[in-house]
Amino acid sequence: MAVLSVLDLAPIPEGSNPAQSLRNSLDLAQHAERWDYKRFWLAEHHNMAGIASAATSVAIGYVAGGTRTIRVGAGGIMLPNHSPLVIAEQFGTLESLYPGRIDLGLGRAPGTDQRTWRALRRDASAADNFPSDVQELQILLGPSLPGQKIHAIPGMGTEVPLWILGSSLFGAQLAAMLGLPFAFASHFAPEMLADAIGVYRRGFKPSKQLARPYVMVGCNVVAADTTEEAKFLFTSMQQAVARIVRGARGARGQLPPPRTDMENFWTPDEEAQSESRLRYAFVGDEDGVRRQLATFIADTGADEVMVSAMIHDHAARLRSYELLADAGKKLGV
Repeated sequence: MAVLSVLDLAPIPEGSNPAQSLRNSLDLAQHAERWDYKRFWLAEHHNMAGIASAATSVAIGYVAGGTRTIRVGAGGIMLPNHSPLVIAEQFGTLESLYPGRIDLGLGRAPGTDQRTWRALRRDASAADNFPSDVQELQILLGPSLPGQKIHAIPGMGTEVPLWILGSSLFGAQLAAMLGLPFAFASHFAPEMLADAIGVYRRGFKPSKQLARPYVMVGCNVVAADTTEEAKFLFTSMQQAVARIVRGARGARGQLPPPRTDMENFWTPDEEAQSESRLRYAFVGDEDGVRRQLATFIADTGADEVMVSAMIHDHAARLRSYELLADAGKKLGV
């Protein structure tokens, strides 16, 4: 059966601030460690008022320093935003400090808007170099090669495990070609999940890092002691996604509190588009979530499920992950 892991965006709820959000992330990671989640990943986003994990490597170090056994990593680093050498040095440093516990998931998207991407001193053509940048990163994290002139120190020889993240067939093809584990972002882009998994498994070539295909799939879970409470808590995520659907008509602000009158918040079109994006959002009490999760695992044959929970209240978010851990144990994950 699949194992469970946590994807944390370090959400900033309305009425809070980045400092508290990062403290909440550490607290969640410490609980996740006790509840036997396999790994805890943070994601790179920029210029987003509701996400505090922009300096992803720094946040990973903070979480890894406050935990002992759980794997901590990036889900992911948006490699076109960075020089491979800088990322090799950052994650080589993390691996040196927390040996055997660091993961490096790599994405091709900018994780922001085009204006902010330019402020990062990058341009759209950087994404075209993603495959070669991944291979350069592999070299920099591997043992020194004959004639190699540039080394990542720390980084050289650490061989931090790399993952390819994706929401399309491109990432699946690249992960298969390089023999790397593949994580599909079905928690927000569900459309091509089945096709991408098929492409990856059929095309997989064994590598030094990985002998067989390994698939991680993303989903959203909001669990509570009652289904009614879970549905209420879920409205925070529904509002956040509807804001994205609105685009220029609505800002991506801090995570809003839940509400009981969603019919007054969104249009029928926004509701339909949000429901489509949140196709793999499992909402309910422990038994309901367990049944939904079992179907998801059976349908995808996933080796691992990475779970996001955008819940406004931190205590409720902890409770959701606790109930999910209990549901996972009953499923044998």
